[in-house]
Amino acid sequence: MVAAGLGLTLLLAACGGATGTDRSVEPSGGTGLSADLVGAGASFPEPIYLEWIGQYRDVEPGVSINYQGIGSSGGREQFIAGQVDFAGSDAFMKDDEIAAALDASGCADVLHIPTVFGGVAIAYNIAGVDQLTLDGETIAKIALGDITNVNDPAIADLNPGVELPDQALTWVHRSDGSGTTSIFTKYLADVSPDWAEQVGAGSEVDWPTGIGGDQNDGVAAAIAQQPGGIGYVSYEFANEAGLAVAAVVNADGNPVVPSTGSVSEAATSVDVPDDFRFDILGVGGEGYPIAGATWILASSCGMEPAKADALKGFLTWAITEGDGTASELNYAPLPDELQARVLDQIERINEEG
Repeated sequence: MVAAGLGLTLLLAACGGATGTDRSVEPSGGTGLSADLVGAGASFPEPIYLEWIGQYRDVEPGVSINYQGIGSSGGREQFIAGQVDFAGSDAFMKDDEIAAALDASGCADVLHIPTVFGGVAIAYNIAGVDQLTLDGETIAKIALGDITNVNDPAIADLNPGVELPDQALTWVHRSDGSGTTSIFTKYLADVSPDWAEQVGAGSEVDWPTGIGGDQNDGVAAAIAQQPGGIGYVSYEFANEAGLAVAAVVNADGNPVVPSTGSVSEAATSVDVPDDFRFDILGVGGEGYPIAGATWILASSCGMEPAKADALKGFLTWAITEGDGTASELNYAPLPDELQARVLDQIERINEEG
């Protein structure tokens, strides 16, 4: 269902339309920007990127943008190889990836441009259980294969008064390289010493148990089709698929469900460095603890001027005018202070020519 929905969104985006709630933009005639841009990468932000692309065609009819959600790892690989004008990634580039990109391009810098924040939901398919609370250690034990039944005492202790069935759990994870996986496994490594020692964190890990799904929509579909299925998926996809999602206990001991508001709370807790490479960990208060940013990766040199101007125009418009659409699709927009810094970063695209 999610895959079909995204396919429709892509079709409409290519035609300059919007899906779901009417988010049409009054045609402006544009400012004369003209370019065809190609991007690829994270599926986590794909719904909002396609909506923004469709709306931007009404703002700047001369700009065509083709974005393919192939996963964060694939996006970074194509960016390093110079096969795309920009990439999307839910994991910031490691130092060795940046070095490879700079070596290939001859540029002085790779630009990380955060666009929105999102939550990674723990979605489940357990008949009769409409509300479920989990903590990081329990989630880690499920993903490690140490907890295999819904009525395990560790889950029961977190859910007093909830009738938990005697039902086997099936862990569902990403089978492709994924920024969603990076966000999720960094969280587990931070809260669970067992996970940190046995598995670790990264865009791809060796899963001790479970079944794999390709991209966020594949994981959502697998959970929906598997009684007792439980796994991690970006909140936007879980919501679109109508999956139940667990409240997760944060660093202050508060069980919090993913939402635009709780992800925004998590985003305000992070100190963003000058290179915009950061994780969101140790979230307390009313913040949802499994959250992260998603980035557009762009070059500081080597782009055709028309393409560079079009990319800067699109990203500037998305950051300043796309907040409402982002919220409607369950993403958290950038806080005002961070937005101002990101706009300066956008202006650095192709600054070396």
